[in-house]
Amino acid sequence: MKIKDNYKKIMENVERACQRVDRNASEVKIMGVAKAQPTEKIEDAYKCGIKLIGENKTQEAEVHQAALSSLGIKWHFIGKLQKNKINRILKGFDFIQSVDGVKSLEHIHKRVNEVLDVFIEINIGDEKNKSGFTVDGLKKALNYISFLDRVKITGLMTIPPFSDDPEDVRPYFRKVRELKDEINAMDLPNFDIRDLSMGMTGDYEVAVEEGATIIRIGTALFGRRLK
Repeated sequence: MKIKDNYKKIMENVERACQRVDRNASEVKIMGVAKAQPTEKIEDAYKCGIKLIGENKTQEAEVHQAALSSLGIKWHFIGKLQKNKINRILKGFDFIQSVDGVKSLEHIHKRVNEVLDVFIEINIGDEKNKSGFTVDGLKKALNYISFLDRVKITGLMTIPPFSDDPEDVRPYFRKVRELKDEINAMDLPNFDIRDLSMGMTGDYEVAVEEGATIIRIGTALFGRRLK
């Protein structure tokens, strides 16, 4: 199938998911995950209406960004943050979704002169092989983070434990939404959580039903990766 057909199908699924829970589909943005995709496919996705592109690796992203610099793409970094690459990420990306710990926040805070909006990554399943704040870890760090006044937390991002059945991950998405509401109710400085980046090819409809505002789609949009 062509990317425009894939995009149309994703949009239809999002609209149906929103209807089931009485949401407006305009609240949900589709991000194309460009890992191992050729620039031509990213350009095709942009022409269909995809304005957000997520990248996991800085080096690959820089190739895509150079080739597609004339387009109005917003580039989001969604990969593992490494201290030695934070300067490159801050220079090349419009947004960072994968702030995975206090140290990452501190490194960003030291390197920016103006307030930068970021998302915090939540390890919602407390999985040892995944990065991100645990729920308890974030709660313990909230007051400290609120004093880092050059980073503003405007969203949460998560990848739940893998399951073939999307219903298995619904409780994890719900827990992230509840965490968002709980933090916002505290009215902490430098926190204004408006976005939930959650849901991928296998589970994005459930994520939308549970409040996702950004869904990160790779395979369902671009097809299988080349490598």
